[in-house]
Amino acid sequence: MSRKPMVRPGGRSARVQEAVHTAVRELQEEVGRSELTVPLVATRAGVTPSTIYRRWGDLQELLSDVAVEHLRPDTPPPSRGHLSADLRGWAEQFIEEMSSPVGRTYIRDALLGHPDGDNAARCSAYAAEQIEVMLARAAERGEDAPDVETVLDRVVAPMMYRILFRPGDLTAPYAHRLVRELLEGPGTR
Repeated sequence: MSRKPMVRPGGRSARVQEAVHTAVRELQEEVGRSELTVPLVATRAGVTPSTIYRRWGDLQELLSDVAVEHLRPDTPPPSRGHLSADLRGWAEQFIEEMSSPVGRTYIRDALLGHPDGDNAARCSAYAAEQIEVMLARAAERGEDAPDVETVLDRVVAPMMYRILFRPGDLTAPYAHRLVRELLEGPGTR
């Protein structure tokens, strides 16, 4: 069953989404992920199972939607006065959050939930938006800066690869090295 694209709904739809998302998060804490079922989530959220099936399709798509919402940043990255400091701080926080067991679970859920890649694209857009903020600040300060795609390719992509497939060396120095090499060239110390 194909679900409708998730947009930020208003009114009753927003209340239903929030109740269902809250129910998923609470139940994962209380009973564990392996015990989650659509009827259990529906009961906790105060909706019918058919509401969940109609809106999300199945449990995996619901978990994916909750994951994508969790991965959306709440605030813009803080300004640290210089692009290199902004990117280092952001990359350090990104690698710390995404490489945690919870972060990895959310990444896997986000990737598994929607077969056409919409959720992966939403997660990528979140990172791109954060990077755009930092690059715009750099431009306002008169700093030379790479474009968004270059930052995604040279900083975010290697971190995501390691988070998903090679979870060793997921440290702040690794994130800092990626930023340094982005801005100064490969092999710089």
